[in-house]
Amino acid sequence: MLSTVELGAPVAADRFRRVLGHLPTGVTLITAMTPAGPTGMAVNSFTSVSLDPPLVSFCAARSSSTWPRIQAAGAFTVNVLGEDGADLCRRFARKGADRFAGVRYRPGATGAPVLDGVAAHLACRLEAEHDAGDHVIVVGRVVHLDADEAVRPLVFHGGGYCTLQPATAAPPPQE
Repeated sequence: MLSTVELGAPVAADRFRRVLGHLPTGVTLITAMTPAGPTGMAVNSFTSVSLDPPLVSFCAARSSSTWPRIQAAGAFTVNVLGEDGADLCRRFARKGADRFAGVRYRPGATGAPVLDGVAAHLACRLEAEHDAGDHVIVVGRVVHLDADEAVRPLVFHGGGYCTLQPATAAPPPQE
């Protein structure tokens, strides 16, 4: 049963989060290389923006202590996690965690880390930032990208991690 909210009534943050939890999202780790070493954060707000030029975006919380380091680097890699990446995502989402301990990676086209075993990665240069409430919308210009067709992506839905199932073929039309 669907419920409605009257126009003009404030939308509670917990309800907003719960309702938007019905939208499946990809799971990404944004990584950058800083003078102090690699840094990164978990993001599920990643999306494509433009084909020409190739632009993508994600949202970073204003309260993030990682975003300023990525911002200062001026370049980042979007690592699209594979279906076995839930534990890695949880680590990158925790404050104070040693996020790169034991994590294998290589420098990408911009120098930002490309994590081993990801479904895809996009190397980006910081293009723009836009204020958006308690977040910043970050736009990146894609300078290199690649995907591993053998790795299925991790999905976040309803407050938990999921994997994709192959779509079943539609039954043939009946005559």
